[in-house]
Amino acid sequence: MTRTVQVFQVDAFTRQLFTGNPAGVVLGAEVLSDEEMLAIARELNNGDTAFVLPPDGEDHDVRVRFFTPRTESGFVGHATVATQYVLSRAASGRSIRRQKQKAGIVDVEIRGTGEDRRIAIRQSTPPIGRELNERERLAVLDALALSSSDLDPRCPIGIVGGAGNRLLIGVRAPQQLRQMKPDMNRLNTLSAQLGVSGHFVFTLDSQIEGCLTQSRMFCPAIGIPEDPVSGNAHGLLGAYLLHHGLLSRDGDRAGFCGAQGQFVNRPGRVDVELEFDARALIGVWIIGSVRTVFETTITLP
Repeated sequence: MTRTVQVFQVDAFTRQLFTGNPAGVVLGAEVLSDEEMLAIARELNNGDTAFVLPPDGEDHDVRVRFFTPRTESGFVGHATVATQYVLSRAASGRSIRRQKQKAGIVDVEIRGTGEDRRIAIRQSTPPIGRELNERERLAVLDALALSSSDLDPRCPIGIVGGAGNRLLIGVRAPQQLRQMKPDMNRLNTLSAQLGVSGHFVFTLDSQIEGCLTQSRMFCPAIGIPEDPVSGNAHGLLGAYLLHHGLLSRDGDRAGFCGAQGQFVNRPGRVDVELEFDARALIGVWIIGSVRTVFETTITLP
């Protein structure tokens, strides 16, 4: 008996075709084995592919597994945006869903209707980890072909996040982002030594209208040399900027727009909202637009 799954190719964090961050979305994935999911992810060859499964409990509405062409991931922001956009095709009005994955459960809000609807994902407050020592800092700069003078003195190089953490590196201007020549083998080694999944390089001197930041991200350790537009990393960046006094709070909210992908010809934007109670940060929302590229089916024996 043959099995058929529905497959979507989707560009996340953009409204324009062939920009933003591409992701695969596979519906009806409960008929697939782990090996078949990984094989489909390799075949689609996106940075990440999301496999949608029925819920296995009452505390969530949908279950998703994420695969790079190399391995399974606990959570992927842009692939979640892509998945929820596909699943909300028949939605009307603002609605909230709960999505379960290896990394836990996240709340997802559908904002708007039709092709203009946007997807907002709420994550718990990410932990602010340690700052690098001088030896580690110089090793990272060398791997990125940057110098100490390229760094923004307001932004110490530090680790942010839990299981899907990133090393955050602030530079002075887009010029530094443009001129970087990352050594992927060395970054891969440094990822293991530092205990980070990727290296997120950003500037607060954005040249993109309406955006506070511009950035690039390198994740060779998980099989993604350069990630075009990362929702998860922008959420971590929001918590980092708040921690270092670089983002102002307005009542129970703070927010900014981040631009990424300009240097790999896949420009996109991520909106970030920080949510507070009376005193503390209690959640981070990453918000993005989506464009569907194509839809097809795959039949397996």
